[in-house]
Amino acid sequence: MSLPLHLAIGAFDGVHLGHRAVLHSAREAARADGGIVGVLTYDPHPSKVLRPESAVPLIFTRAQKDERLTEAGTQLIHHEKFDRAHAGIEAADFPKWLKTTFPHLKSLHVGSNFQYGRGRAGNGETLIAHGTAEGLGVKLVAAVHLGDETVSSSRIRQCLAAGELDLANAMLLRPYEAEGTIIGGRRLGRTIGFPTVNIAWEPELKPAYGVYAVEVIFKGEAMPAVANYGQRPTVESGPVAPLLEAHVLRGTAPTTGDAVRVRWVRRLRTEQKFADLAALQAQIAKDSAQARQALGLLG
Repeated sequence: MSLPLHLAIGAFDGVHLGHRAVLHSAREAARADGGIVGVLTYDPHPSKVLRPESAVPLIFTRAQKDERLTEAGTQLIHHEKFDRAHAGIEAADFPKWLKTTFPHLKSLHVGSNFQYGRGRAGNGETLIAHGTAEGLGVKLVAAVHLGDETVSSSRIRQCLAAGELDLANAMLLRPYEAEGTIIGGRRLGRTIGFPTVNIAWEPELKPAYGVYAVEVIFKGEAMPAVANYGQRPTVESGPVAPLLEAHVLRGTAPTTGDAVRVRWVRRLRTEQKFADLAALQAQIAKDSAQARQALGLLG
């Protein structure tokens, strides 16, 4: 006999504090009857199908999202392919579809602003009515607030794009991260005393260009570093694709071909164009000192 399933539903981009509150609701229900915690999410994001010309740029990749969902206590993750056929399910029929897809489904857990069904006609109140008719419990979870701010994926995107990393990280709970493989570069950093590792990383949601105190995580070790994300105007003659590069402050830096994770801890300044390499070198020295302080390196 399979265990009862308590299902949280949503896009879960960022797996932020609000998402975690929904997951907590599902965990509490599962704890009460020995059931399991599941998540129904969508791939691709609905906006990519319904309005591709203005699709939402995602904070994290599917793999990053899954890792954070699992960390938050999810035992089953179901990525439903979102297409026009799925978008056409009538709101009244959505709980029926859920029960067919998840035979042992017992309860649903969603944010209070949840919308579903064709034309997004369904909301929390209709989900309670439609779900109850199918024998499902439905829990609407209130939004989470940080001071005057309502936690949401859209607000986090705004913060990252504006360089408000502290607020974005507070809403995410676990700091913002990039994942990629180290690629070769021109080795200009070595010529001015600050060798860097270049990370192949092309996020949908591009954070603000600038200099950041970060941790480069490789084989379980978190190495303090100072990173620049941007177009490197001092050394590039024209617009180029943004690059994430990091100078490791302590420890042995990983090398070309290594897969790393970069945890963004604090934003230090905007990206700037300097008069020459000497001026850039002097600024990187200041940035490194600031990063050391931000990362707790006292010696």
